[in-house]
Amino acid sequence: MLEAPQRAAIRGPTFIRLLARLTATDVPSPTQPLSDRLSHWIDWTHAVALSTALDSRSESDPLADPFAEPASAEAVEADCARVRAALTRAIHEDSAFDPAARRGGAEDSPDYLFFRQRYLFLQQSMDTAIGLLRSRLRDALAPRSAELARLAAVDASMERALARRERRLLAAAPTLLGPHFERLRANASAISPSSNEPGEPATVSDAWLDSFRRDMRNLLLAELDVRLQPAEGLLSALRTHLPG
Repeated sequence: MLEAPQRAAIRGPTFIRLLARLTATDVPSPTQPLSDRLSHWIDWTHAVALSTALDSRSESDPLADPFAEPASAEAVEADCARVRAALTRAIHEDSAFDPAARRGGAEDSPDYLFFRQRYLFLQQSMDTAIGLLRSRLRDALAPRSAELARLAAVDASMERALARRERRLLAAAPTLLGPHFERLRANASAISPSSNEPGEPATVSDAWLDSFRRDMRNLLLAELDVRLQPAEGLLSALRTHLPG
């Protein structure tokens, strides 16, 4: 008896592994070093800005303001925790995950367009809130030392260089999630008629929709973790430079 070939284990963040599972997509392992891939993502103007930030020194670094009063480490930690908590709460409380919410179609035939719009809205909320958080973190780092000021400048350059590509790649997630929605609905429709009494109209259980909502919510939470990684990196740098 022949066995179906097993898919290779996918490495990477939970977001990538979850998206690959939900979309039945094979994610090939990268064959190029990260530095080579970055060279294709960053145009020459951003490359120059990044090089300048990497080569900057304290005496010429515009971010290192000797008169600036840096935010306390406790305030920075609290700011990061507040943003994460607010975005996590926004995901959990979104109307996409409310069974009573109107879905844009007939009650027995929910429309994926509604869920796609909610996903895109939550992505925009994450993009805005985390962008502002990174800016505040850079402002907190820059006055502390020349090294942290340089890191803040590099992060700002990297954000400008990669923002457009990041948005384009992440915007594909709700599009890729659409076939998963349709597949769950089709599977539920295929098995529902057998449970109906003769002469009664076929009804489809909402269990498949609950399963989809759970998958979509988990994917958004995993995406939130990915989006917060640069901010977490800045926060980690601040922790390592605290006295004691």
